[in-house]
Amino acid sequence: MDSKLRRAPDAEWVLMYRLGLSRKRIAELVRAEPATVGYHLAIARRQDPGLEAGHLAAASTGTSPSPAGLTRMEEIIAWIEVEGRFPRYRSEDKGERSMARWLSDRRREAVDGTIHPVYRKGLARVPGWAGNHRAAADVARWQDRLAQLTAFRAAGNDWPRHHHYASDHERTLGVWIHAPRQKHLLGELEPAKIKLLDVAVPGWRTGRTRGRPVRR
Repeated sequence: MDSKLRRAPDAEWVLMYRLGLSRKRIAELVRAEPATVGYHLAIARRQDPGLEAGHLAAASTGTSPSPAGLTRMEEIIAWIEVEGRFPRYRSEDKGERSMARWLSDRRREAVDGTIHPVYRKGLARVPGWAGNHRAAADVARWQDRLAQLTAFRAAGNDWPRHHHYASDHERTLGVWIHAPRQKHLLGELEPAKIKLLDVAVPGWRTGRTRGRPVRR
C-alpha cells in the first residue's frame, strides 16, 4: 500500500492514465486502492476535459510509453538542462552514450511520424531536440576533437602530424586539424569555428614551423 500522502490529483497517476493505463493497472503499479486512484482521476478529468479523450486514444494504440520510459525521458531532459548540451555518442561516459542513443531513437521516430504524443510533448521542452541529428552529431564530434587537440597541446606537445606521426592519437588529431587549415586557406572555414580555434589553440593556422622554408 502506498503510504505517501498525495495531493489530488497526483501528477504521476494522471500521466499514467493519459498514457492509456487503466485505473486498476495504475493502482497495481503504485500499490494504492483503485478507489483512491479513481478519486484522483475524477478530479483530474474535471480540471482537464481532454484527459479522457487522450486516455482512450493512447489505450487504443497499445503502444503507450512505459513508466520506465517516461522516467528515462525526464532524466535526459534534466541532464540536458544541467549540462546545456545534448548527450554525445562518443562520450567516454557510458550513461551519456546511452542517453544519446535513446534520444536518437526518438528523433528517428519523429522523422517517421511514429513518435508517441507523450514523448513529443515532453521533449518539446528541449529546444532543437528534433533537429538534424546527423548534423548535431557532427558538431559534437568537432567539439570533441577540438577539446582533444587543446589537451594535446596543453600537455607540451608540438602540433600533431598526419604524416610521420608517433601514435594513432597524434595522427587522428593531425588529420583533423589539417582540414580546417585547408578550408581557412581557401576562405571556406566558418567564422564561428575560426574564433573557437583562435581561442582554444592559438597558432593553429600555421602549426609546425621547424624545418619548413619561409613563405614569401
